[in-house]
Amino acid sequence: DSFIGLRDRAMLELFYSTGMRLRELVNINLDDFHTESQLIKVTGKGGKERLIPYGKRALSSIEKFLKFRGIQLSAKEVLVPLFINSKGKRISPRTVQRRIKMYLKTVADGERFGPHTLRHSFATHLLSRGADIRAVQELLGHSSLSSTQIYTHIQPGKMKKVHQQAHPHGS
Repeated sequence: DSFIGLRDRAMLELFYSTGMRLRELVNINLDDFHTESQLIKVTGKGGKERLIPYGKRALSSIEKFLKFRGIQLSAKEVLVPLFINSKGKRISPRTVQRRIKMYLKTVADGERFGPHTLRHSFATHLLSRGADIRAVQELLGHSSLSSTQIYTHIQPGKMKKVHQQAHPHGS
C-alpha cells in the first residue's frame, strides 16, 4: 500500500478497464473524470476527445491512490495530473511502460509486454464475450474498423459452434 504500489495498481486497473492508449493514460487530469456516470474523458490520436466507461475496480483503485495523495476525485481540480511520479510531476510514458512491463512479466510468459498488452486484452475479451465490433472500435478510439479487426481472433471451438448453430447443414 505504498504510493508507487497504489499508483501502479490504479494504472493497471484503468488500462484494462478502458483499453486506453499509453499517451491517453499519462495525460489524464482529475477533471477528466465524470464520477456520477463513471466516464472518463480522454484525448486520443489527432486530438480527438472521447468519453469511455471505466469499471468499479478501476474506480476503487484510483480512489485509494488519490486518498493516499490527500485528494478526492470529486475535487475536479483543473490540470492536476492523475498519475504522478514520486517527485509530484506528471508520470512519463517511459516510466509507465517500465512499470507495466515489470508487473506483466510476473504473471505471464513472453517477450512483449506493456500497456498495449492490456489494451489488446481489453478488446479481445470484449469481442470474445459478444461485444459489437463497432462499439469496441469507439471504445478504443479507432477511426477505421480495420484497426479494430486485429483483435477479432476467433477460437476454433467458437467457429465450430457458430457454424453448427447458424449454417443449415452445420449439424
